[in-house]
Amino acid sequence: MDRTRIDGARIGDSRITDVWGARTPYANGEWPARVDTMLADGVTEADVERWVRSACVLCSNGCGLDIAVKDGRMVGVRGRADDAINRGRLGPKGLYASWQAMEARDRLTTPLVRRDGELVEASWDEAMEAIVARSRSLLEEIGPLSHGFYTSGQLFIEEYYALAVIGKAGIGTPHMDGNTRLCTATAAQALKETFGADGQPGCYEDVDECDALFLWGHNMAATQTVLWSRVLDRLAGPNPPRLVAVDPRRTPVAERADVHLAVRPGTNLALMHALVRELLVNGWTDEEFLLAHTIGLDDLRGLCEEWTPERAAEVCGVDAADIREAARIFATSERVLSTVLQGFYQSSQATASACQVNNLHLLRGMLGRPGAGILQMNGQPTAQNNRECGADGDLPGFRNWENPEHVTDLARLWGVDPLVIPHWAAPTHAMQLFRYAEQGSLRFLWVSATNPAVSLPQLARIRDVLATDSLFLVVQDLYLTETARLADVVLPAAGWGEKTGTFTNATRTVHLSEKAVEPPGSARSDLDIFLDYARRMDFRRDDGTPLLDWAGPEDAYRAWQECSRGRPCDYTGISYDDLRAESGIHWPRRAGERESVTRLYTDADFPSRPDYCETFGHDLLTGATVGEEAYTALRPGGRAILKSAPYTGPHEAPDDEYPFRLTTGRSVYHFHTRTKTGRTPELSEAAPSVWLELAREDAERQGIADGELVEVRSRRGRIVAPVRITGIRAGTVFAPFHYGYWDAPPGAEERHPTAANELTLTEWDPVSKQPLFKTAAVSVRPWGGAS
Repeated sequence: MDRTRIDGARIGDSRITDVWGARTPYANGEWPARVDTMLADGVTEADVERWVRSACVLCSNGCGLDIAVKDGRMVGVRGRADDAINRGRLGPKGLYASWQAMEARDRLTTPLVRRDGELVEASWDEAMEAIVARSRSLLEEIGPLSHGFYTSGQLFIEEYYALAVIGKAGIGTPHMDGNTRLCTATAAQALKETFGADGQPGCYEDVDECDALFLWGHNMAATQTVLWSRVLDRLAGPNPPRLVAVDPRRTPVAERADVHLAVRPGTNLALMHALVRELLVNGWTDEEFLLAHTIGLDDLRGLCEEWTPERAAEVCGVDAADIREAARIFATSERVLSTVLQGFYQSSQATASACQVNNLHLLRGMLGRPGAGILQMNGQPTAQNNRECGADGDLPGFRNWENPEHVTDLARLWGVDPLVIPHWAAPTHAMQLFRYAEQGSLRFLWVSATNPAVSLPQLARIRDVLATDSLFLVVQDLYLTETARLADVVLPAAGWGEKTGTFTNATRTVHLSEKAVEPPGSARSDLDIFLDYARRMDFRRDDGTPLLDWAGPEDAYRAWQECSRGRPCDYTGISYDDLRAESGIHWPRRAGERESVTRLYTDADFPSRPDYCETFGHDLLTGATVGEEAYTALRPGGRAILKSAPYTGPHEAPDDEYPFRLTTGRSVYHFHTRTKTGRTPELSEAAPSVWLELAREDAERQGIADGELVEVRSRRGRIVAPVRITGIRAGTVFAPFHYGYWDAPPGAEERHPTAANELTLTEWDPVSKQPLFKTAAVSVRPWGGAS
């Protein structure tokens, strides 16, 4: 093939091997543009009939792009040079999978209904009436707690908001969450706990200005390839920033780091305590800022006092000198940018560790100015919208479920009694939702655009839950995934480029994705499906009018704008027309405003006031809520809260039977459970199957050769995969989590299991409720001696 172009020069398929593309070095300032284009074989730019505005939905970067259309089909993509997120660049997933996956031959094109144990084709009326009949009967027999919804990080604002209104005001169930619980729940919670509300303080432009860049458990080179290109260009130019990486693996990020802290999985909080202590004992703090804009300093000081670099080094398995050097770089750099991701979020004491990153920045007053910021990153492209709109169980618009005034405000907006909206207890998180299904109290589960049969921990258990006779399972997706194969009803959804909607990336940047082509067969947009369900269920406001009277996505978006009015994520100044005119707009932008808010908290006024905040906070050790009375007594008054917790370490430590620590993560070529990337020839060929990473000394001790098949076992399951001997820290095993069984031969799941989540455990952070995918104890041994 010969299809990629960069600045007009053909370079074949080198973006598979040269993932980050050609360098465009720069100093502090604006990142130079570089337009990446990919077109189908035999198609030239002159052949393209239309270029349709969109943005990529295959990582949380949210790169602006245009879709090439010819003869009613998507035939390629090109980056947009005027978009501040990517300045024209696209990563391998965006270049290859974004549009090709929509052309896959196994797309779902008609509804399926289970009859006599088999999924058979049905009409939309048959499928929807089957759903509505079961939904109505369960609501009459049991009530709202019989219903649950589990959604994605890949839908649009309009779809999440519709789902949130249906669940909270139509049905009245607290049982709503999404797979964002697996990737971004800690990001949201850490921001809430420290600042009072969700929303990233920093922006990608901070890469252009920073003097030091800290990546906390964030393998940016694999997870946000275009953002890593930006970093590489800064490193290649004059005045490169210092780079510090915290990761047990020797990733491309770690290879470029000035300091690489290869900590033992599950020990992040011990490291963070030592770094905070270094700033405090050396006087590397902004006392004036701390006094005026924070509370909790004395408690933080007492908590970290005993954590010398030597003590942390012993627990974490790193050198005390490296801890001191990392602290010195943070303390003496004028502008520090921190990015945080799954190495912290999916590990023990996740929220406490992420909050300590916030604390480091607060100790130095390192917020709200160019190059000085925090990005508690997202793992999925529209995870931010799931959180904003309330499809993850939270109240829409960053409202506080413990604040009666916030509930009343929503009830007024939706025209329902406040008692209908579930707020008597915290929203049900994903792992508890599946537990309720396992116990039989949750009898109706609607899964949209996600694949829990591969992505959740302890998969053998999850498969049993999804297949239980007492559960009526609805799956809405593009393909017959492992989860869809277990469903009672399968609904074919329109995908990216086949529908219109908006979404927001990890830096609060909103893009409009326009419909470019028609979906295959009778597939419908997720919004149309939700609106059809609401109409058939006859959900109504108290005045008798329909609960959702929207005709299409722009109506839904206007309703969302009104819901966001006056809240931290105010969209009232961002219209569809604005998004057609500007390539990405940051929220908040209020009605009448014309400028984006690039960085939050430039005035150090935080959304922590009791009447406005999104949460009253939690004890970071136990997860217990602080409550309104105790929170108000703290008198936060627009100040940030310095919070952490005592270090306890991972609960499942290695032992004689299971001597290794398992950590899971991503491949640069795949996304989530490969539903799109696995159907893209170039990406599938680049990473066709699962592998394991092992340190050389561990491999030699076990008598394992590079490329040899090994069996990895935990207390919950096993996988079999070839070994790659890498620079991972000794005692640690890495496996990518993308690989399930949809494309495997029959029986492979039993004979040759490949899904990393066969091994992981059902345990979660006490505050964010995010599962701990990175701290399981496992054994490793040769498997049959085959290569």
